[in-house]
Amino acid sequence: MKRVYVNEEWCLGCHLCEYYCAFQNSGERDMVKAFGRDVKPVPRIRIEDIDGEDGIHFAVSCRHCDDPQCVKGCITGALSIKDGVISVNEDKCIGCCTCVLSCPYGAIVVDEGKAIKKCDLCVKNGNGEPACVANCLNRAIVFEERG
Repeated sequence: MKRVYVNEEWCLGCHLCEYYCAFQNSGERDMVKAFGRDVKPVPRIRIEDIDGEDGIHFAVSCRHCDDPQCVKGCITGALSIKDGVISVNEDKCIGCCTCVLSCPYGAIVVDEGKAIKKCDLCVKNGNGEPACVANCLNRAIVFEERG
């Protein structure tokens, strides 16, 4: 199965992947409206910066594990797996954050609403490639199958 991988040595720490992820999942067609005054889009990927601007930068996003602890820990069944992709049913999520505590990678995001957010590889958006990958200027983020 294809997954998102990050080549840390190529990551510049520009955070563009976060913006494009949030925009892609905002439901808006216009980026200006997606990042309006009253709207705070939540990216499902985040860049961690270690030792400032010239240090190490790496992306944290869902690894779509083969044996996902987040799905096992979800008390409402809001997290499910289909074709290797772990998705959230926001109508079922009660915001208990058990999945956040269960994820060994820290890849699940708490939103201001009651439902959690996580990478779903942009499956719902149908572009064939996650927005973070398609818009990474330095090609530090890739969508590929690895052994």
